[in-house]
Amino acid sequence: MGNSSLRAPAETAVRQCMGLGAEESCVVVTDDKREAIGTALYEVASETAADATVVRYPPGEQHGAEPPAPVAAAMAGADVVLAPTTKSLSHTRARTDANEAGARVATLPGITEAVFRTGLDADYEAVAAVCAEVYEAVAGATELRVTSPQGTDITVRPGGREWRRDTGVVHEAGEMSNLPAGEVFVSPETANGRVVVDGTMMPHGRLDPDETVAFTVEDGQVTSIEDEGLRESVETAAATAGDAAFNFAEMGIGTNLAVSELVGSVLLDEKAAGTVHLAIGDDHGIGGDVEAPIHQDGVLTAPTVYVDGDRLELPTPT
Repeated sequence: MGNSSLRAPAETAVRQCMGLGAEESCVVVTDDKREAIGTALYEVASETAADATVVRYPPGEQHGAEPPAPVAAAMAGADVVLAPTTKSLSHTRARTDANEAGARVATLPGITEAVFRTGLDADYEAVAAVCAEVYEAVAGATELRVTSPQGTDITVRPGGREWRRDTGVVHEAGEMSNLPAGEVFVSPETANGRVVVDGTMMPHGRLDPDETVAFTVEDGQVTSIEDEGLRESVETAAATAGDAAFNFAEMGIGTNLAVSELVGSVLLDEKAAGTVHLAIGDDHGIGGDVEAPIHQDGVLTAPTVYVDGDRLELPTPT
């Protein structure tokens, strides 16, 4: 292995999180910029399963962009898929089709070697237990209100949409998780209010202490974005997807007690216990009905959450 420090997190991903069996097939999907992590996962998978393959392609243009057709076909034909890629495959038809075909899928969008080592250094059975507690508190709620000292005040109504748990334990056919994992989330039917992100949000990464990214949501659509970089990325997606790119896509609550500090990676930071993330764009892969070639999460570091008027006690890092 080119980097021995990637061995332990690769073992956690393949064995604890995915539960890869000896008689199963595993496809590792990676790209030119994430090859080291892809190789580490492949080497552990090849020691564990009878059929392990690594598929590499050039990085996608943006999060949510579909991979090449041969990559999608490989994903749909495997029992287990691990996808450490520069751009996210979480919100793609390829990932959805793989799950529908029965594959267990873990996406690792934007993963870096540092995040891989830190984020997989967790007890995912413990993460699953925290997810269960938060899920119990929010499942069935009519509305949730999120506020923050920076000015966030948004009301989210799930409607008939189901809350989901991203536990990192992906042992049943058709299941999907991010890695690193740890969140309870929903794609709401509608939302209204103002979001002021103070933590991490692409295209910026970790925001400076005096920096925020704000946007307004009306009837489930983002109607204004007060940040040039974010606005440009959404407008670029809207050139092909239209209004779908402005969809208010997700509310998520971080449940990974091992993540105590934001590092500028949305993949890791949105899992930090005590945070809330709110997203714009695609939601078809997480219980919604909007397809768009973009999914941008913004992390709030000091949120307050009310569930049908009652304040929710958020998990805190250990």
